[in-house]
Amino acid sequence: MPARALYRFAPLVLSVALLAACRGGETPPPADDPAAQPAVDAALATDAPWVAALDTRIDALDDAMPGRFGVHVRHYGAQPGTLDLGQDRAWYLSSTIKIPVAIAVLEQVDAGTLSLDDTLTLAQTDFVDGAGDMLEHKPGQTFSIATLLEKSLRDSDSTATDMLIRKLGEDHLNARIQAWTGGGFGPVTTILQVRYDAYAPVHPGVAQLDNMAIVSLRNAEAGEPRLQALASALGVARAGLDADTLDAVFDAYYRSDRNTATLPAFAVLLDRLAAGELLSPDSTRRVLDHMRAISTGDRRISAGLPAGTDFAQKTGTQHRRACNVGVINAERARDGATLVLACAEDFDELAQAETAFQGLGRALGETLLDADAGG
Repeated sequence: MPARALYRFAPLVLSVALLAACRGGETPPPADDPAAQPAVDAALATDAPWVAALDTRIDALDDAMPGRFGVHVRHYGAQPGTLDLGQDRAWYLSSTIKIPVAIAVLEQVDAGTLSLDDTLTLAQTDFVDGAGDMLEHKPGQTFSIATLLEKSLRDSDSTATDMLIRKLGEDHLNARIQAWTGGGFGPVTTILQVRYDAYAPVHPGVAQLDNMAIVSLRNAEAGEPRLQALASALGVARAGLDADTLDAVFDAYYRSDRNTATLPAFAVLLDRLAAGELLSPDSTRRVLDHMRAISTGDRRISAGLPAGTDFAQKTGTQHRRACNVGVINAERARDGATLVLACAEDFDELAQAETAFQGLGRALGETLLDADAGG
């Protein structure tokens, strides 16, 4: 376990730099609103009374969970401040990348180059495994941009997400993320590309597999059965795969910078979203309302938060990786919102990460939110 004290302050310098970069970037107004800066500066302080108490609680959660637990919290309430336990490194984001995808789509809607009523046609090549119901539909069916956004954010449907990325283009998406945040994100890819990138080093034939062969791998249990299923799909013996374990396959993929970000960089994105700096009021509300209504967050941070807490969130899950990011009281933005970003890795069972997320929710309620309510 790394000594967390080494990582307390350096990321705050990065956050300030990112915010400065955003103010000089190409995103639409009101990004340059000087009235917002005092609130941002106050929230980047590290001496708020709740910071030390929450720090202790998160250390205990990290110690109890196999693997590593990274957390970043920025609060704009009566006791503004920031606690960064992201270890000054990038974390694998899994499906939380669906937030910037939605923002990029709605940015084009706001600009008039897309309409929520525009439709995209589902192609056989769009199918990718994961949550949601798009795999139950047939190629050739059409779906509105509005429907695909809802499925992507609320249900974490990866097929819907990849259709939206196909419409945007990966290069455009990544250029926009860079403009919004000023840096800190690695390249974001389609969800299907994640599968190909992870399995490609195992055998040269992976590149020739169609996407439905990749989808079918999820029918096999994670671990050795999945590698055996991959060998079967390739038509080779298990010994023909350059892979000792599925853990090793994904560990190699995670060492790349694809679909990763530092937690302070992602916090900048959430901060600017909630503050209305990236989208119109209607589009901002659409993203946050979808995030409030997600179907995948019941066993993570929200399960530990006080009942009735307004939490606009997104989860992400992949092999031995899980994240939960969001904004508490997003409507209050820089007058009372709390940004929460947490990622877990190298746990043995997902339930262990979920226990840590739930513990974070309880810790937030008992330290930061209770203290702030008391003013």
